[in-house]
Amino acid sequence: MSVLVVTGTGTGVGKTVVTAAVAALALTRGVTVAVVKPAQTGVGPDEPGDLEDVRRLAGVTDLHEHARYPDPLSPASAARNAGRAALDLGDTTRLVQSVATDRGLVLVEGAGGLLVRYDEEGATIADLAYRLDAPLLVVADPGLGTLNHTALTLEAMAHRGLVLAGVVLGSWPTNPDLACRRNVRDLEMLSARPLSGAMPAGAGHLDAAEFLLAARAGLGPDLGGAFDAADFRRASDRAT
Repeated sequence: MSVLVVTGTGTGVGKTVVTAAVAALALTRGVTVAVVKPAQTGVGPDEPGDLEDVRRLAGVTDLHEHARYPDPLSPASAARNAGRAALDLGDTTRLVQSVATDRGLVLVEGAGGLLVRYDEEGATIADLAYRLDAPLLVVADPGLGTLNHTALTLEAMAHRGLVLAGVVLGSWPTNPDLACRRNVRDLEMLSARPLSGAMPAGAGHLDAAEFLLAARAGLGPDLGGAFDAADFRRASDRAT
């Protein structure tokens, strides 16, 4: 049994794509995989959410969405706006623990960034990771502004005694600009380790077979792929 929490440095950085990539690679190794989304916001009752993207891209069918709110807000704010009860962190912890009892890997995908509020008391995905004693995979944007966002995320994790599983770039552009290329080394410096991957921009629009190839190329050996951080760093340096 293994639980991995996937968080990000903000909204729209590629958490769902990275979650699907980790899941797809685990499935090819014969691992039983479940994916939990504690709170889905910004989609209506009959609309496809993030877990549907995971199903389409990775082929995972063991999917658990704990709560859904229609407004594109933080889970706490979306619950308040809908006049509904906020997510209960204790219930979510028990759900993940129950799912994890007979699965090889449980991926927990957060909403927004590390410290987005899930309830009125200020519970966050960081608190859930702490309760689960689970490492966090941080998905970062490669572009301008990411260094501050990533540094704040990693500092908040360190203050809470949380374990970093790695930093993955959620959407690496086909033609990266100067900021993207220069940020590679700086992100590795901030995390004190090589990058754990860089998924190509547009990967979320691939079919399942193409996505599996992208996952293998875009994630490092610690996540089941063949991404070579040193080669990626050297290529980024040469491009500058």
